[in-house]
Amino acid sequence: MTDDIQQVRETTTQSGDTVQKITEVKKSRDEATHLQNVVEKLIWYVAGVLLVLLGFRFLLSLLGANTSNSFANFIYRLSHPFVAPFFGLFNYKTKVTGTSHFEIYTLVAMLVYIVVAWGIVELVSLNRE
Repeated sequence: MTDDIQQVRETTTQSGDTVQKITEVKKSRDEATHLQNVVEKLIWYVAGVLLVLLGFRFLLSLLGANTSNSFANFIYRLSHPFVAPFFGLFNYKTKVTGTSHFEIYTLVAMLVYIVVAWGIVELVSLNRE
C-alpha cells in the first residue's frame, strides 16, 4: 500500500554480510479510512432501503393498489412516517384517476432523502485526503 511506512533495519552477520530487514508499519489513518468507508456504506445502504420502500409506495399508489391488501397496507404503513412531512407541500390536491394516485410528495421525499444521505456521506468523508 502507498500509505504504509517502511522501516529498514540493517544488521551485520558474523560473516560480515549486511542484511536488510524491512518492516511495514501501517498508519493509524488506514483504520480511520476503513471506519469511514464502513460508515459511508452503511449510510448508503439505509438510504437505498428507504428509497426502495418509497419507490414501492409510489408504484403501488400509481397503479391503484388495493389498500386492504396486506402487502400494500404494510408498505403504506411502513413508509408513512417518511412521507408524512411532505403532505400538503403543494397547494393542489393529489391527481386522482379512478383509484390511481400520483403522489408527488413521495417523489419529493425520495429526492430529499437522497440529498440528505449524500450530505451525510460528504460530512463523514470531509477529512479524507
